[in-house]
Amino acid sequence: MNLNKWIFLLLIFMGSQVSFSQITGKIIDNEDNYPLEYATVALYNQQDKKLVTGVVTNNKGVFSIANVKQGIYYLEASFIGYQVKTISSIVINNKGEKKDLGTIKIVLGSGNQLNEVVVKTEKQTVSHKIDRQVFDTKKYQSTVGGNAVDVVKNLPSVTIDGLGEISVRGSKGFTVLINGKPTQGDPTTILAQLPANALQSIELITAPSAKYDPEGKGGIINILTKKGAINGTFAQINIRGGFPSIEDYDTKVSAKRYGIDATINKRTNNWNISVGASYQRNDKTGRREGDMFIVNAPENKTTFLPSDGERSFDEITYNGRFNIDYTPNTSNKYSLGFFAGKRTKERLADIVYNNTAVSPIGSNNLLYEFTYFNHNLRVRKGDFALGSFDYSHQFKNKSKISTSILYEYTFLGGPTENDNLGFPDNSIVYQREFNTNDNPLYGTRFNLDYLWKPFSFGTLETGYQYRDLDHTGKFVYERDGNVVPEFSSDVSLKRIIHSGYAQISGSKNKWNYAAGVRLESMDRTYIEALQSETQENRYDYDFVKLFPSASLQYKINDKTNIKTAYSKRVERTTTFKMNSFAEREHSEVFEQGDNTLLPEFIDLVELGITKKLKGGNSVYATAYYRHVNNVINRVNTLAYKSNGAVLDSIINRVYSNVGKSNSIGLEIGATLKPTKNWTNFIGANVYNYAINGVLNFRHRDGVERNYNIDTKATIYSFNLNSTYNFWENASLQFTFNYLSDRNTAMGKDSRFYSPNLTFRKKFMDNRLTATLQWQNIDMGLLNTNEQRITTSRANQFYTTTNYRYEVDMVSLNLSYTFNAAKNKSKFIESEFGKREF
Repeated sequence: MNLNKWIFLLLIFMGSQVSFSQITGKIIDNEDNYPLEYATVALYNQQDKKLVTGVVTNNKGVFSIANVKQGIYYLEASFIGYQVKTISSIVINNKGEKKDLGTIKIVLGSGNQLNEVVVKTEKQTVSHKIDRQVFDTKKYQSTVGGNAVDVVKNLPSVTIDGLGEISVRGSKGFTVLINGKPTQGDPTTILAQLPANALQSIELITAPSAKYDPEGKGGIINILTKKGAINGTFAQINIRGGFPSIEDYDTKVSAKRYGIDATINKRTNNWNISVGASYQRNDKTGRREGDMFIVNAPENKTTFLPSDGERSFDEITYNGRFNIDYTPNTSNKYSLGFFAGKRTKERLADIVYNNTAVSPIGSNNLLYEFTYFNHNLRVRKGDFALGSFDYSHQFKNKSKISTSILYEYTFLGGPTENDNLGFPDNSIVYQREFNTNDNPLYGTRFNLDYLWKPFSFGTLETGYQYRDLDHTGKFVYERDGNVVPEFSSDVSLKRIIHSGYAQISGSKNKWNYAAGVRLESMDRTYIEALQSETQENRYDYDFVKLFPSASLQYKINDKTNIKTAYSKRVERTTTFKMNSFAEREHSEVFEQGDNTLLPEFIDLVELGITKKLKGGNSVYATAYYRHVNNVINRVNTLAYKSNGAVLDSIINRVYSNVGKSNSIGLEIGATLKPTKNWTNFIGANVYNYAINGVLNFRHRDGVERNYNIDTKATIYSFNLNSTYNFWENASLQFTFNYLSDRNTAMGKDSRFYSPNLTFRKKFMDNRLTATLQWQNIDMGLLNTNEQRITTSRANQFYTTTNYRYEVDMVSLNLSYTFNAAKNKSKFIESEFGKREF
């Protein structure tokens, strides 16, 4: 062998000893294992933290880093909209080895947006943070094709009663946020406008911090909607159809249930454009069965009024949404949004009444008996037009300033027809009454927030908020075609709020903490005038108050946390509850508000523990105490004529402050996985609720009367969500929601429950999802979706009404996705008008 050959072989040997190594791997989405193209992979020297090199993944999510020298490295995998995944201690021995890191899953996240935290979980139905519980909406299959109400009613401590009213820990007063943005609408109405398909997750914040508006005695429900997460075009369409009603409620018109909603999203590196539209028809049939008697002591007689008839709802909602985000660089972000929609809800109560009277009181001596038919149709309409603009800037020192402005115009209105007719001959007209109102509403909200970290122990957040509400209304009361001046009125509610807050939050060792205070100034002016008079009555109310809050969490170990929190809050009044002019709600009911109504002020304290168990199981428990001053309650009293005499067969239903209330409760929950394919989530809430005070109310006869309020009861509720996966793309889910009997200021509401069953199957490589739902399972055996409401006052009156709503409702929802990449479209929502709907 000559010398040249020896030199050549020597060079090959030496080259093999100094050849560089290679690091490979694959990056996919944590949730659906979708490969992420153009994800960024950065390699750092673990000793000095310096960047060595970086690459991007191919269309299969695969990356390869060549020419890696000997050493110890760490790698960061990232993609726009996702949380950064770090892999440490990658050891390279410089022997030409290939280091395969395998599959790297990264999780969709929220970045660092002020007032917006998006949390996604793969296996857990609920995750716990220092100030909130976060629920994955994908776990609630029975809600597909429905709206956000169908989702939240499955959350622990959240209940919905027979009248469709939502409560959090027994309180109907709570605030809804949309992607961290405050709203001022009626919570149930806001949630009913949001398609369940558009939701990503829900946060339940029971003891909110000072950076949030302090409104809502039950806390905050933050709805996180889907929005664009990765570049590309996405489209999804959902179609829902309901099968004909199974049970006959002897209604005049059959219920119709169908709907369609669609979302299109286009995202680039700088732009995110979302367009959406929805049309939903959601009717519910049912019946109303009542009994009532009124004791008329001055005339020494008792009037009885048993009743029975149809009570059904026809509801149509349609809207269009548009949102555009522009991010020119990593420091600035602009967002512009518009929303326009219409909603009509018709409540029909066609009821037969049998009006009888006996005298003297306690005897069987019949004075008269009169049977008549009452047609009562209440139409509630809402037309909404909203616009918002948001801007945020992040400085080099990682501090951030954000500003937001929202303007809303809403037209609210709709008549109430109340016709007393002959029975069985409905052509006989005894009396026709007609109430109508026009309620334009104008609302403006401005926010300015600043976040920075001047201290080593925490982050400082400060901000200012301005809110302006102008709500006017004209209420016309007609009887037999003639205007009744003493019941026809003009009303106006104006409210201006200035508030500022400061809050410190941080963590050290095993502790997480947050503490802050909000200073709020509110000026409220309520003006009302009878249309028969020229003089206005003006009621002013204002306050300047501090709303402190604090939360503390301690990590005992990797599986156990304990936390405690305090929050002071306020529940504001609405125009509806302040309008003191009576409306004929039913044949036997006048409904009116209180023009001097005061806000409710709330103090809340809670203490909780969370613990993770083996196999994906977990448990948690939270004890809480809530005290409310100026508690507002709907109370029934006797209706009086102008001369002070009792009106036969008429009850006056009023909203007024009745004193104080206290709630002491325990909330518990557990995730249980008996097998790999079977997952159960159980949540329960039990609390003692007491109301104590005096109702002072001026009746229509001008006389002020006092009623003592003293009631207490133990109330409980529980929700079950049980899911069994037959195979990868098919599952069966059973849900059960139960609410026990509960006390009110002058009576009680009966238990209310609803079982549901859902089967879901995916087709066409998971692009098409079919969901078959059986809601309110009853089969004539269970008294499902039924509630009785009773009120009474000794020696004055007794009323009881049983509401039976439709059961055994079957529907099919089809959802088709035109792009396998996930999309999350965020739209603005009404802040002011929906509260008054």
